[in-house]
Amino acid sequence: MRISKSKTGNIRRSMICAAAAVIVFGAAASPARGASEPQPTKAAEAPDKLSQEEILVARKQLYDRMAAVTHIPWYRLAAIDQYEHTLTKVHPKDRNHPKRLTGIFMNEPLWSGMLNPDQKDSNPRSISIFNGYGKDGSGDGQADMNNDMDVLYSMSSYLLKYGQSEDDFSIALWEYYHNSRSVQRILQFSRLYEKFQQIDLSGHAFPLPISNSYSYRSTWGTGRSWGGNRIHEGTDIFAPYGTPVRSTCYGIVELKGWNPFGGWRIGIRDLQNRYHYYAHLSGYEKSINKDDIVIPGQRIGWVGSSGYGKPGTQGKFPPHLHYGIYRDSGLVEWSFDPYPLLRHWESAERKALKEKKKEHY
Repeated sequence: MRISKSKTGNIRRSMICAAAAVIVFGAAASPARGASEPQPTKAAEAPDKLSQEEILVARKQLYDRMAAVTHIPWYRLAAIDQYEHTLTKVHPKDRNHPKRLTGIFMNEPLWSGMLNPDQKDSNPRSISIFNGYGKDGSGDGQADMNNDMDVLYSMSSYLLKYGQSEDDFSIALWEYYHNSRSVQRILQFSRLYEKFQQIDLSGHAFPLPISNSYSYRSTWGTGRSWGGNRIHEGTDIFAPYGTPVRSTCYGIVELKGWNPFGGWRIGIRDLQNRYHYYAHLSGYEKSINKDDIVIPGQRIGWVGSSGYGKPGTQGKFPPHLHYGIYRDSGLVEWSFDPYPLLRHWESAERKALKEKKKEHY
């Protein structure tokens, strides 16, 4: 008897679903063995009592376990989860849920099924009847939208419907979010996690080498008139012409080129879904191109005085770096004052340099 390709895929997914709880979460979690509900881990019991380092370790363990069952690369699951965390940060009321390790949020109609008369349904069988996304990943017989295992397994099951290739992943993201910005961000995050093979990419650096040759103060929100009345969306760091400009974060070069306002400028996206904007450069580091991955402290260009005119315009103001930072809400971006972050990064780097200097004595 010949089995169709579609039936083969369905059988494969069914086998994965049936084996998931046993392989990933241990034999004790398998209802088929007559076991009771699995004992919660320390992280599941009290995620609010964990340090940031412990939280990241626990998340990575979840991603690795799910990847072992579904063969979805852990960095893709991590990318979706991190993007969802950033959305919750800017939409806390709309995405309110008990504190947990995962950030993936599915509202009740999506989880239980649009036509499900019980929008708080946690029965995997009835949820599947109404085409809800909710599944049981922990093996306790319930599909709990606030259980980390259930949430991550439900998203993994959704992705499996589309396949394992990178193109399949992109299509699945588009069908889920229907937002090209969301697809782009998650693909960027996935590349970063894949490159460094870790999820703790929180390091930062001051945008100029630490010295006494630059000066800056809080200038965000002050008025600007060239090109029309507008506010200053960043902090100006005055420094000698040609001073190296560095990436402040782990990120991906999202934009590079000329802007009438910013001159030669470069934009970098980080894992917090923040856009770091460096403007008025005199030039770029030759090895830096659009879509490249950068690390904190990596040179990306040099301080200049470009801008306020057509490509190549220079010298309409003293040389300085305009540094701006923007947060993405999922639909639009807005700037916020980078001054506190700059002071924090500068202070941390000065302290690290002093400690390193002491070690040499």
